[in-house]
Amino acid sequence: MSFVTFLRQRRRLLLFCVATLVLHGVAIDWAGNHLAGVAPRPSPLPPSLMTAQLQLSLPKHVDTPEPAQPQALPARQLPVRPPPSISQTSPNPAIAPLAPAPADATSAAVQGVLADAASLATPVEAEQAGASAAQTGMPAPMPAQADGATPLTAQVPELLSMRRYKVNLPPSADFDMDVARVDADGTRWNGSANMRWHTDGSQYQASVEAGLNLLVTRLNLLVMRSAGSIDDYGIAPATSTQKRARRAETATHFNRDAATITFSASERSFPLLVGAQDMTTVPFQLGGIGRADANQFATDIDMQVGEDRTANIFRFRLVGEEELETGLGKIKTWHLTRPPRPGSYTSRLDIWLAPSLNWLPVQLRNTEASGALTTQTVSRITTNVTGK
Repeated sequence: MSFVTFLRQRRRLLLFCVATLVLHGVAIDWAGNHLAGVAPRPSPLPPSLMTAQLQLSLPKHVDTPEPAQPQALPARQLPVRPPPSISQTSPNPAIAPLAPAPADATSAAVQGVLADAASLATPVEAEQAGASAAQTGMPAPMPAQADGATPLTAQVPELLSMRRYKVNLPPSADFDMDVARVDADGTRWNGSANMRWHTDGSQYQASVEAGLNLLVTRLNLLVMRSAGSIDDYGIAPATSTQKRARRAETATHFNRDAATITFSASERSFPLLVGAQDMTTVPFQLGGIGRADANQFATDIDMQVGEDRTANIFRFRLVGEEELETGLGKIKTWHLTRPPRPGSYTSRLDIWLAPSLNWLPVQLRNTEASGALTTQTVSRITTNVTGK
């Protein structure tokens, strides 16, 4: 059988196959042209927003030696000028004829009298300044130093070596918090608190107001306020005040020019160390450390804290990651603790920071030596506040 004979016998089959291929090509081309011109139908449902909390790996803890606590500075002693010596004279001295004193001698005598008057007035002025400080709560001004005297900064012991941390402070925020207190005898109380952190990048203001709800009234447990600036070490308090229930308000002053911390409720003073904080700013300084570099929590965080009548170095240690049930829902946090330190402070302070919320504090707990504890847990955070 020749090839021509084979094609004649299979001609119908070949024509059918060719026609099928042509029709498939036409159909595919038609469908592509029509489907490409049809716009997708808009969905009546709004686009869904998926949120996820920041998941960070905990750094491995590295032990570091505990720093020594700064000692109170010695009280400043005012120089005592010895009284002028009185020369012994004869009972009946001979009377010399009066003569005009030289101009130089008269000037020297006047200067000597003025110097004696100044030396006698110095203790009085210092006493008046101290009385004024006791009434106003402001630190008394330091008396002027004589020429050649050792400056105050030279009398201050060499500042303790403090680790410098990278700090990126969180943005301004207002907090509403639920307060739960359990007394040492098991009595339970409930209340509320408001915490504020406002900064414009160069200055800041912070405050905490916490109270308990009674039957017909509210008992303010604590009111703390702090104001100051922002420097290379983070928060730099200038003045902080503290008012506890049934106690007078006290003030703590961070005197950066004199490198001292002084108190309205005490005559003691302490050397001012770099990175020093007060009780109001501690949670936000810790948040700034975590926000700058969470790996800094691999070692204990040491910072000087001035409060009420003293200034101690607080050591915070990372406990671990915990999920808290709050008014904002479940929040993953990093738990930091400052255990008691015999001879310095007897209470335990715990702070929970939320990495997904700019490392803001979302829970604070103070456990007293008696076993009583007070817990503040966030119920709402407003972050659309700006400036101070």
